Amino acid sequence: MKHRIVVLGAGYAGANTAGRLAKRLHRDDVEITLVNGDPEFVERVRMHQLASGQDLRPRPLHDLYAGTGVQVRIAQVTAVDVEGKTVDLGGETLAYDTLVYALGSVVTDHGVPGVAEHAYNVAGKQAALQLRARLSEVEPGGTVLIVGGGLTSIEAATEIAEAHPELEVVIAARGRVGGWLSDKAQRHLRGALDQLGITVHDNADITRVGADGVVTGAGRRIAAQVTVWTAGFTVHPIAAATTLEVSDGGRIVVDASMRSVSQPDVYAVGDAALAQGAGGKPLRMSCASANPMAWLAADVIAARLTGRKVPRTTIGYSLQCISIGRRDGIIQRVTPDDRVTSTVITGRSAGRIKEMICASAAWSVSHPTMMMPSHRRHLAVTDAVETRLVTRS
Repeated sequence: MKHRIVVLGAGYAGANTAGRLAKRLHRDDVEITLVNGDPEFVERVRMHQLASGQDLRPRPLHDLYAGTGVQVRIAQVTAVDVEGKTVDLGGETLAYDTLVYALGSVVTDHGVPGVAEHAYNVAGKQAALQLRARLSEVEPGGTVLIVGGGLTSIEAATEIAEAHPELEVVIAARGRVGGWLSDKAQRHLRGALDQLGITVHDNADITRVGADGVVTGAGRRIAAQVTVWTAGFTVHPIAAATTLEVSDGGRIVVDASMRSVSQPDVYAVGDAALAQGAGGKPLRMSCASANPMAWLAADVIAARLTGRKVPRTTIGYSLQCISIGRRDGIIQRVTPDDRVTSTVITGRSAGRIKEMICASAAWSVSHPTMMMPSHRRHLAVTDAVETRLVTRS
């Protein structure tokens, strides 16, 4: 019998893992099944573009994996039984020998009343399309409020402001918008926000969302026809409902090889995994983490199944990239443990670099044995393709 590998989720982490496993293992020995709820690979890092009115290139999963040996199943994962080694797909059971859990993350409301009822988000394709439709209905002069001060918040606010100059765009954050960036990067960001006419409310802790705006912790009301919630992500609750060891936030705790510390047949990658990176710091939820985690997990699984040396590496960072509309950006140099440095690229050059990085992230899904030079320094991989299993199971 073939060794059955099931990959749950076809975001950046899951899609890269499945494709790389297909290149590393012989299809006579393994059966790789990729399960995803959407029939297309979704470029999550471009959801702010989709929401603002831009059309994205469709990437059907069946086309991406044609001829690779990866079996694509379009289904919703409802439960995982790690003792029985099965996955529930809403009434149908799928058995596995090795499981790769890559179900990613969803938007979290942090317990703030009204978010679910009144706020939009850009955490997925359908959510972005709903926001897109709503923005087209707002009368000129209407206000769009972005809640949050991180990467997603900045990109959503600037993209919407650039694409909809007839609307008033406001961004409100608990701390300072972009406050983690270096001084030079913050100066450029503030100038760009001013140029786009975006009103910024720093230190505005949102405590309630309504149909016509929000209320801050200080009791101040910020009126808006549309509220977009970009104040954080959380993982799906499926893993926490199993006997897998998870963090307080529900992420699967894994070792340096992306293997569950409690179930040796389970690996976790991407936002769903709690893994240590350079300096012993947890890898953050991001595409920058997902791709190298996927490459490492696939290489480790292939090595263990074929009796080859298991790769050992520490994943680290080199850049943080922010797009500011379509013609501007910030490329912030960081240390491997994700601390900002004084080195920054801004303006059109930064915007082009960010676009190249986004394009390469999608390209890597259909070219799973390749990687960008910035990742090679932190991830040593084998060049072997289709190595054979030591024993078939």
